[in-house]
Amino acid sequence: MLIRAEQVAKTLELHAGGATVPFIARYRKEATGNLDEVQIQAIIDRDAELRELDERRAAILKSIEEQGKLTPELAAAIAAVRTRAELEDLYLPYRPKRRTRATIAKERGYEPLADVMWGVPGAKWEQPLDDDALAGARDICAERVSESAELRRFARMHATRRGAIGSAVRPEKKDEKTKFEMYYDWREPIAAVPSHRALAVFRGETEEVLNVKLQLPDEEIVTGIKQRLLRRTPMPDQLALAIEDGWKRLLSVSIEGELRADLKQRADAQAIDVFGQNLRNLLLAPPAGSRRVLALDPGLRTGIKTAMLDATGKLLETATLYTERSASERSSAQKLLQRLVAQHKPDLIAVGNGTGSREAETFVRAAVSDVPLVSVPEQGASVYSASEVARDEFPDLDVSLRGAVSIGRRLQDPLGELVKIEPKSIGVGQYQHDVHQPLLKKKLGETVDWCVNLVGVDANTASPQLLEHVSGIGPVLAKRIVEHRNTTGPFPARRSLLEVRGLGARAFEQCAGFLRIRDAHPLDDSAVHPERYPLVEKMAKDLGVQLRELVANGPMIEKVDWKRYVGGDVGEPTLRDILTELRKPGRDPRGSFEPPKFRDDVQTLTDLREGMTLEGVVTNVTAFGAFVDVGVHRDGLVHVSQIAGKPKVGDRVTARVVSVDLDRKRFALTMR
Repeated sequence: MLIRAEQVAKTLELHAGGATVPFIARYRKEATGNLDEVQIQAIIDRDAELRELDERRAAILKSIEEQGKLTPELAAAIAAVRTRAELEDLYLPYRPKRRTRATIAKERGYEPLADVMWGVPGAKWEQPLDDDALAGARDICAERVSESAELRRFARMHATRRGAIGSAVRPEKKDEKTKFEMYYDWREPIAAVPSHRALAVFRGETEEVLNVKLQLPDEEIVTGIKQRLLRRTPMPDQLALAIEDGWKRLLSVSIEGELRADLKQRADAQAIDVFGQNLRNLLLAPPAGSRRVLALDPGLRTGIKTAMLDATGKLLETATLYTERSASERSSAQKLLQRLVAQHKPDLIAVGNGTGSREAETFVRAAVSDVPLVSVPEQGASVYSASEVARDEFPDLDVSLRGAVSIGRRLQDPLGELVKIEPKSIGVGQYQHDVHQPLLKKKLGETVDWCVNLVGVDANTASPQLLEHVSGIGPVLAKRIVEHRNTTGPFPARRSLLEVRGLGARAFEQCAGFLRIRDAHPLDDSAVHPERYPLVEKMAKDLGVQLRELVANGPMIEKVDWKRYVGGDVGEPTLRDILTELRKPGRDPRGSFEPPKFRDDVQTLTDLREGMTLEGVVTNVTAFGAFVDVGVHRDGLVHVSQIAGKPKVGDRVTARVVSVDLDRKRFALTMR
């Protein structure tokens, strides 16, 4: 889709006025021409890049002007560039630098000879051509080769298209088995290398297992530079030597550094995008909802930590079940579990899928037969347990028991619980600790914000950690909202949010449509923004019914002629959104909950057999494949060549076992 200039201008105007991406995407569709949140974020990011470029451009112009070297032609060239690389190329000859062989040659008076060698019209050299003079002139010309914007552009483009990246095992590591074995003798074109392989070899280099080298088309680039320069020089042999030296000693080193940085940046961007997609799918996993949950955090020697939660996630009771140390303790644990179930009547039993999970499931099934058991991913539960958020929630609860609470709550509402955990600790990315951390944090923050605002938040029950991701709120207002409702009681209506200290008209405009108030105004539990309440009330009046009679009344809503209400800043996109919301107000977009089904006879790696067909849950998707939990403590890899369709994190899939490697504790699956 081609985005028009006026769409960009309006988007940036709204953003400059304090509007958030979720608000613009949801409630200002007429202004932006119906752009979605991805397009809006891309516009905002590109604007920030251009502003940074303009700031750098201004600094460079000032620096060159202060040196007294800014010509009209150079100023025009600097004004015309559109990338940071081109800008830095133009600045390179004027950048303050350390003493080089070229600067020493200039100090010795060899620059006029270098001008002759370079082919500068009218240049003269009237002194003897001794070896020192020729060497000095060559040094100056070599530096000119490395600092020429035109030649750098040619070399960079050719190296990108024709170069390769290669890795080799370090001699002292050649007999060791490591996770980088496939890269011990590896080569791939720079232009085609996938992000996961680039990040893998860079990790291998960091861990001192691999030597990584970019292999550039040296002869082709040197030949191309000679073709551009030698035709105008009276000293072709000398300039040819300077070109070869300039490439080998200066320009190739610089270009390799740039290409490595570009390759890393590209790999980072791809990996971060994969992480963002996985996180989005995980956060939007269907919730079990308002059901009573008995949560188990499995442990073998240390026991199964147990937490009983009511339908709102409130902690009712905790216990530790010792099932693996002795028969008497297992019998006592069974009686304790049966008492918890009889007393609290849970609707579901949640079992974390970490070490000891299948043993815990076997124990539970033997003790309790009439409560559905659900395996829950427990990545990040231990991070939450030791966090400040967990200490604030449960100051008197043992760290190990907090993990059980987190497992139970993430079954009830994955989004509401997972926002309390640092996203990169959830384990749904590839090389997340190797990528550029500020960019990763930005992307994951945007992803969490988008998910929270898509689903909507109950203003009377949400945690501060969930509220802070709502459009226009942030951490400070989130805490004030919670403090206000704790002091004065639940909010009776959306408008009562304005009573919160610091939550003014602008913040209310941004957040109101994403916050829900149950049992209040008929539209307060919907995504209809309060600014459109009068419009919906007019629809009801025109139909001759009360507002409550219109909400969720499909046949009545079908009678609304939306074209009658187009006008001003209200167009077809907004009206269609309103009618959709009126049909199912407050509808949760995450779908219905369905627990995974693992085979009872497959509990460890040793139970797997080639050709066995299993049901599982996708736990991670990377550029090279998908990982699937089939209930054996380890996730199996479905290589990208064996994937059918486009599986997402949280999807239930059927896969067949291809191979099992017990020594390396790995197994491969296929979905074909």
